[in-house]
Amino acid sequence: MAALLRKVWESVSRSSKATSESSDRRVVVQSSTGAFTHIPSDVFMHILQFLEPREVAKLSLVCKYWKFLVSDNQLWLYLLQKEQNQPGSWDSLVFAETHLQMGYPLLTFNDQMPELPFMHIFGQRAKAPGAIIIDGGSGYCKYGWSKYDTTTGMSATFLEFGNIETPIYSRLRHFLATIYSRMHVKPSAQPIVLSVPICHYDDNESAKASRRQLKETIHSVLFDMNVPAVCAINQATLALYAAKQTSGIVVNIGFHCTSIVPILHGKVMRKVGVEVVGMGGLKLTGFLRERMQQQNMNFESLYTVRSLKENLCYVAADYEAELSKDTRASFQVASEGWFTLSKERFQTGEILFQPRMAGVTMMGLHQAVAHCMDHCQSAAITADESWFKTVVLAGGSACLPGLAERLEKELHGLVSPSVANGIRVLPPPYGQKSAWFGAKIISNLSTFPGSWCMTKKQFRPKVRRNLMVTIFN
Repeated sequence: MAALLRKVWESVSRSSKATSESSDRRVVVQSSTGAFTHIPSDVFMHILQFLEPREVAKLSLVCKYWKFLVSDNQLWLYLLQKEQNQPGSWDSLVFAETHLQMGYPLLTFNDQMPELPFMHIFGQRAKAPGAIIIDGGSGYCKYGWSKYDTTTGMSATFLEFGNIETPIYSRLRHFLATIYSRMHVKPSAQPIVLSVPICHYDDNESAKASRRQLKETIHSVLFDMNVPAVCAINQATLALYAAKQTSGIVVNIGFHCTSIVPILHGKVMRKVGVEVVGMGGLKLTGFLRERMQQQNMNFESLYTVRSLKENLCYVAADYEAELSKDTRASFQVASEGWFTLSKERFQTGEILFQPRMAGVTMMGLHQAVAHCMDHCQSAAITADESWFKTVVLAGGSACLPGLAERLEKELHGLVSPSVANGIRVLPPPYGQKSAWFGAKIISNLSTFPGSWCMTKKQFRPKVRRNLMVTIFN
């Protein structure tokens, strides 16, 4: 095989040389492959698959026949698949290049999806600059480079992005400068994709102004730090993209509260209504701490309780049936030793469905999602009513085993049969890093930064227009 590849390359080199030597006269297009005319094209495809993409691209310059072979979609599909070394990354690539390539508003396909030009996509993705990704979650901030397989770091989020009442420019700048310092990179080096927490949920003018002010502050800070281009997208939408969906309901279990966000073609449907439940990861951790204290378990910090929650807790499919089972399990926390939990393992997650167990009077998670689905159906935004039947979980506490299955079961028992048909609940596709990976999908697009990002030149006139609207309204 190696000898055959050498012969192919020598044939290509001779053809290229002959072409360059005849530059002073009309070039005669070759229609054969020289000494390899009798080799079937499928064998040539196998040969090309052993070459590097750069060499394969060079072959298209030799003659029309080589160009025909090299531009074959299946060949570049194979080369792209070979580069995707993460589970599910190939599906994410196809989803991104099909649905997200042109930016917002997203493309929708009523019939068949178009065939993707994989040779062009490969070349564009290789030239794409990539981006710095910062997912400022309500509990923990995840950051890293889009060209890497996963995040490069994580730290506690010490900035409340949503607190519009207090000037946040200096705190936001300090926060972002700290992340850039930890990554050892200059802000001017690459574009940035920044997740914006879901906040100011209502559809009234006050909430709209607050969201606009927050985004303008984020852009101002980053452009003052000389970031070349900024893409700021809310966390729920990024989590939806990570699940390879453009429409659905995102249930984001944050640090302090849980938001139920309906999204259609990448746009948050605030007119339908964003549901908010005052139950988040911190409440679950606090509930487990109380149960451990009742059992006279000694621990040094809340970190120990959180570690036990993440490693031992789960959501029961049937709470009453689970009470009669032996559910004891142990886990070793570094520097603190072994801890054994029993019923606390599933009672912690149960407060999402039965908040009164934690002394809180509010809707359960399943009731809030069903309420959101009812609003989506009543709004009749589109003829396709299936858009809100896909529920995507997001957030650290959403990773509890059994949560997706339990929520799906509860929803089928709450909503009408017409709505229940087709409901599916998807667990966080990348755990607590789902929003970060959603940003990674965008920043590795063949068209990035393109229409996804805003530059400083585009930002200044937009701010002036918004200011004039505010003054004269």
